[in-house]
Amino acid sequence: MRSKPSGHRGARSRRAQRIPVVRAVALAAIAAVALVACGGSGDGKGGDNPSKGATATKTASSEITVKPDSGSGPTAPGGKVTVHADRGKLTEVKVTAAETDAFAGSLSKDSATWTSSARLAPGTQYTVIAKGVAPDGKQLSKRITITTAAARDTFVGEYSPDKGTTVGVGMPVSITFNKPIRDKAAVERGLTVTTTPAVQGAWSWIKDRNGKDRIDYRPQTFWKPGTQVTLRMSLSGVDAGGGVLGTQQRVVHFKIGKSVVSTVDVVKKTMTVKENGKTVRTLPVSTGKKGFETWNGTMVVLSKVPTIRMDSRTVGIFGPEAYDLGAVKWAVQLTPSGTYAHAAPWNEGKFGRVNGSHGCIGMSTQDAKWFFGRVGLGDPVTVVHSTDTVAVNNGYGDWNVDWTTWQAGSALK
Repeated sequence: MRSKPSGHRGARSRRAQRIPVVRAVALAAIAAVALVACGGSGDGKGGDNPSKGATATKTASSEITVKPDSGSGPTAPGGKVTVHADRGKLTEVKVTAAETDAFAGSLSKDSATWTSSARLAPGTQYTVIAKGVAPDGKQLSKRITITTAAARDTFVGEYSPDKGTTVGVGMPVSITFNKPIRDKAAVERGLTVTTTPAVQGAWSWIKDRNGKDRIDYRPQTFWKPGTQVTLRMSLSGVDAGGGVLGTQQRVVHFKIGKSVVSTVDVVKKTMTVKENGKTVRTLPVSTGKKGFETWNGTMVVLSKVPTIRMDSRTVGIFGPEAYDLGAVKWAVQLTPSGTYAHAAPWNEGKFGRVNGSHGCIGMSTQDAKWFFGRVGLGDPVTVVHSTDTVAVNNGYGDWNVDWTTWQAGSALK
């Protein structure tokens, strides 16, 4: 689906007019006789006029051309935009569409040709604005509209975190797709993550809890606080397989905030909270009792709400162990399967002494309120000395996979 940049047009060819030597001599002789017969003698009264009969030299003008050109109707999606300054240089190119971030592109060494890095999405109207300069300094400009034909089927990815957010050091970049991704390599090639300062990271494909295709990106270890992260989703026009085309062109900037890392020891029944490597508090807690053990491994804060209803039926607990708690305070969600850190005043007396929950991390109302105020989206909470490790797709369990295995999950390995 790549379209090759158009090359330079050559200057307009001229057919050289050559007259055989003999014929040229004959014509010269005839011309001389004609001059005598006319009585001219080169005195300016009837002599040659060099402006008559001479062939004028036409200077080729500079112009900007854009491909594809959908002036005759919708163009096929999936191609790239190429802008060329014929006998000139480009100074600015913009390719935009509604609800689409501007296309990035690369300029040729001679600044004459610009090629978009993204492809054209189906069923979209793009505006291309190009500016340039001719060799004589004349300003060049071009504005056209490209309309693409609709596709039989399309896909999009729901990404996290959102633009402009500040997240914790454990927050991966995560994209879940609404359609099966058969050509994972093609889609992954349309995704890039860049950081300041630079850090090594990798994409890995997984299935979410609903069986949807999902791809996450993380570094080898937790992010460094203050890191600026940019996700670029150049999925417009990308074929995910079977003609299912992408429609998204997104640039997502977010920032890594301070390091807030919590460790829950189910044997000691404590939660130690560290900020930027220093312990700020160790809280007594009560974790999951036998048969309902809290997940082992690293989980990441997904959300938090000051009050929530907790109904055991939503997590498959019925019978004697069933519960329906209508107003649980200071709830910090760690997994979509129902793991929270929250206030549990009904377990007062067990904190630091007995594990008596159904898998959540319970603490006093005062301690829960304090913890609620210290953590945010993307902060990691690691449980040690428990039993089963949280699954990679149960929230952001990405950190429970060793680095070699994680890298092997890329479709571009």
